[in-house]
Amino acid sequence: MSATTIARGGSYATTALQTARRSLLQFFRTPQILVMGTVQGAMFLLMFRYVFGGAISTGAPVSYVDFLVPGFLVTAILWTGMGAAGGIAEDVSSGVYDRLRSLPVPRSAVLVGRTIADTALVAWGVGISGALGFAVGFRAHAPITHVILGFLLIIVGAAAFAWVFVTIGLVAGNAQAAQGLSMIIIPFSFVSSANVPVSSMPGWMQPFAANQPITVIINAVRSLMQGGPAEVGLGHSTGYWIALSLLWCAGIALVFATLATLRFGRRR
Repeated sequence: MSATTIARGGSYATTALQTARRSLLQFFRTPQILVMGTVQGAMFLLMFRYVFGGAISTGAPVSYVDFLVPGFLVTAILWTGMGAAGGIAEDVSSGVYDRLRSLPVPRSAVLVGRTIADTALVAWGVGISGALGFAVGFRAHAPITHVILGFLLIIVGAAAFAWVFVTIGLVAGNAQAAQGLSMIIIPFSFVSSANVPVSSMPGWMQPFAANQPITVIINAVRSLMQGGPAEVGLGHSTGYWIALSLLWCAGIALVFATLATLRFGRRR
């Protein structure tokens, strides 16, 4: 799908949907985009499940695999999203976005379309990751409606972080630089409650680990999927963690959508 095709609609919704369709077609033409982030995350899941899992205490009634998998599902947002930054940078370096800027379409709609596609990519990765988690022994201990709500919250987080990766791709300008810049996201995966309880970390690290957005989303998803905060060693209600997650997602989306739109409006 070319830039000219996107121009035919003109309305905000049409532009966003056509851009999303173009990006999804790119993903299907480049299968490694669909699998690389999922494979990376799967390697860490298997390593923590079978190599380190026996030595890690959850500090809660749940087994380690039931503690681990919700965190793994949330961090899939980062591992899958990192590849999206490279795709955006590739479009920048190839001049695709320069052509789109010259067309009579809403500029922010182009970026909204891209984030829709990137969120769909993460949803795909989370679905595959959920199946892998089940295969290695994960079981939810909550009503199916709570489990579904947990997955929906992950998708909301993916939509928010998609704006982070869009911004990285626009700033980097080429795929190699985008991959390098995306590495700044890695601490949010490991310095979190994804793999180990925050209380097991050094004291100086705990304030960041306990309050950063990935941990907050993990706590909400873990509480939803395992029957409540007491089951996973949390001190606040499930509703508290959901509300805090949504606030974090709204703030991240607002800040990085603004930065991305401003950056997109500038010519190279």
